[in-house]
Amino acid sequence: MGNYVTRIQETDILLKLADKKAIIIYGARQVGKSTLLKHLLKDNTSVLWLYGDQAQTQSLFNDLSVQSIKSIIGKKKIIVIDEAQMIKDIGIKLKMFTDYLDDIKVIATGSSSFDLANKINEPLTGRKWEYHLLPLSFREMANESSEFEEKGYLETRLIYGYYPEIVMHPGEEKERLLELVTSYLYKDVLIWESLQKADKITRLLQALAFQTGSQISYSEIGTMIGMDSKTVEKYIDLLEKAFIIYRLTSYSRNLRNELKASKKVYFYDNGVRNALISAFNPLELRDDIGILWENFIMAELLKKDKNTRNFARRWFWRTKQSQEVDLIHEADGVWSAYEFKWNEKKNVSYPAAFKEAYPEINFHLINKSNFIDYL
Repeated sequence: MGNYVTRIQETDILLKLADKKAIIIYGARQVGKSTLLKHLLKDNTSVLWLYGDQAQTQSLFNDLSVQSIKSIIGKKKIIVIDEAQMIKDIGIKLKMFTDYLDDIKVIATGSSSFDLANKINEPLTGRKWEYHLLPLSFREMANESSEFEEKGYLETRLIYGYYPEIVMHPGEEKERLLELVTSYLYKDVLIWESLQKADKITRLLQALAFQTGSQISYSEIGTMIGMDSKTVEKYIDLLEKAFIIYRLTSYSRNLRNELKASKKVYFYDNGVRNALISAFNPLELRDDIGILWENFIMAELLKKDKNTRNFARRWFWRTKQSQEVDLIHEADGVWSAYEFKWNEKKNVSYPAAFKEAYPEINFHLINKSNFIDYL
């Protein structure tokens, strides 16, 4: 393997370079957004790179007009705005490119969806292609070598995850993960909340790391870390918009014993989850392998959806009697239910209440013997 891993979304992004719609690429810091674009555009001499986190670029966009845009870009045909969420009213500014400059292609990346998402949708309705880049996936790594070889790294991936820098520097995973978590990961949250210290965010993320895959209570977490429940909910929302965690809600058709409006939290990357609680022990010395496996498979299935632009909906299911299904997945009218178990020898029964209530949904068990078939 060289120093670049081909991303599955490359092919689709390349095709979209041909039209006039803006391309928006979201993703957490350090997942490889800039690296991807530099790889795709490496032989193109008509690209202008602008960096939204630089004061010079922000000043440039303050009084943007069609004439000033033309003076900025000169003869360039593609403009890349990196960290575009740092630019005020970025959605309106991008609309100027798509509306008034037919021969210019604009690409924007954002390591958080704050302003970029909240203010981009209305101005750019029908004028953008949107992508979500996640850490590297099992499938992308297997494509670089083989399924057999990548499966050999399974324990490493369960512990250290799939961030590109971590994958590319074997033997330095722990040090680099800790640097990622302390220096980069929630930088956007600190900026947007004007927080001088990361203590509150770190304590919250640590609490969520220990409760990965379990139902969460904002008030219980707040009591645990010294925050009120509204602040906990607010910060979880911000961390979700920074692509560090994501929530799964409970599925219910109002059967009497189903849990309603419950939530679970998962991390996009196992390595980040483990780094937050300094849990780098080998698998045989751990008591959280079930949590690691559930978070890993949940993330890999999500990557599969994102990478193939499969616009799916996702839930978990649980009854008051603790019958549970880890994931319910729907895409284009196809429904599936999944249970995740590390131990392939463990006998898992299809929850009777679920089977009775939803006989049309196919049930799948994913364990370490068959997981490749689902990725």
